[in-house]
Amino acid sequence: MEPLRFNAAKSSVTGLPARAGAGFKSVHADAILADSYRIGFLEVHAENYMGAGGHPHRLLSRMRESFPLSVHGVGLSIGSEKGLDAMHLSRLKTVVERYQPEQVSEHLAWSTHDDSYFNDLLPVPYDRETLDRVCDHIDMVQSVLGRKILLENPSTYALFERSTMSETDFIREIASRTGCGLLLDVNNVLVSSVNNRFKPIMYLHDFPLDLVEEIHLAGHAEDQDEDGTRLLIDAHDRPVDDEVWNLYNIVISQTGPLPTLIEWDNDVPDWPVLRREAQAADAILARHASTYLMGARHG
Repeated sequence: MEPLRFNAAKSSVTGLPARAGAGFKSVHADAILADSYRIGFLEVHAENYMGAGGHPHRLLSRMRESFPLSVHGVGLSIGSEKGLDAMHLSRLKTVVERYQPEQVSEHLAWSTHDDSYFNDLLPVPYDRETLDRVCDHIDMVQSVLGRKILLENPSTYALFERSTMSETDFIREIASRTGCGLLLDVNNVLVSSVNNRFKPIMYLHDFPLDLVEEIHLAGHAEDQDEDGTRLLIDAHDRPVDDEVWNLYNIVISQTGPLPTLIEWDNDVPDWPVLRREAQAADAILARHASTYLMGARHG
């Protein structure tokens, strides 16, 4: 049976502002509302709001009145061989219908096997079989939600021998076949490039930047593998690294301003620290507001 196809022409979602946003943490609520600096948008993990009610929903409803919202999934397991969890997808639909976010996104990854759930976003091989499966899953998600989603590039620590396509070609074909948008995580690009020994600028050169609708920036931890070679961990527990800022500056000089999220999920600091990171992103967005190269990108 042919998978359901999402009709983008029927979507009325307008998207996030081309500003810096922050991952919403409840401890920051009062500081965000009181701050004279108005963050461009807030992003939440869908799985944190799949319960029926309680304080998290009351607080997010309060924030939703003042800020655009992005809902980012971390547990849909788009790449799973078993198929999508219908109950999880139903819960995601409930969250999306409840908050009507400007954007919904998920990872190019899998995290479930049989009845087990892994607390990691695991990579997929880039071959035709996986491509067909991922496209079918995205078609299903978009049809159930009644809207386009964005797909995020992964952070990887090893490559599959069975892969027959590059990551950029794989992602480009997914977007072409499903009509989904792309979320470019610049930190993931650097993490993967260091761990798998390729140049991040070449990855960005091959990436379909014209399809990117949101960017993520985050901090990473640095370690060494058993051979003493540099290894990066996608930790989300510290400020954005200078290398990531440099790559981000290059991307925005090409695409023009795009919604940009500061991710900080572990060892979360006080709000002023996140605000400084967001203001740094806003400064880059403003710098390239009229000088970006892809002239039709915002047409």
